[in-house]
Amino acid sequence: MSGHATGSGWPSARPPIARTVLSWELQDIAQLPLVRAELRRITTAQDHGSSDPDLRDQLILAFDEMASNALRHGGGGVRAAVRLTDDSYLIEVSDLGSTAPPAPAVGRDPSEGGLGLYLIAEMASAHGWYVGDQHKHVWALLPRR
Repeated sequence: MSGHATGSGWPSARPPIARTVLSWELQDIAQLPLVRAELRRITTAQDHGSSDPDLRDQLILAFDEMASNALRHGGGGVRAAVRLTDDSYLIEVSDLGSTAPPAPAVGRDPSEGGLGLYLIAEMASAHGWYVGDQHKHVWALLPRR
């Protein structure tokens, strides 16, 4: 289940079982500031402010990168969820672009962007993607503590 990015893509793997805390249907990048604020508010309230703010920032950054990638490149039907395991946040974003795996930018100047998948892979304890229900599902597991 765990894996590191190899070559140009993420490993094909299913995520661990986790309970859904928050989920959204996304149509536009313009929704992301409100979603990020909701995610920050809910995760802070749920752990009563006891978790590391840096880990919460990583969660929000990873969520934002995954959701914006799906909205820009995924072909519509974007759904995003944050779930909980015993010790981690599971971010899962799905879209209708089921024929193309997530592909980190290769050979691109960092100033042009496109390095979000590399960053997420570094922060995550596990990550991957799979196809189900005609959707591509991209996921990352980030520590909560």
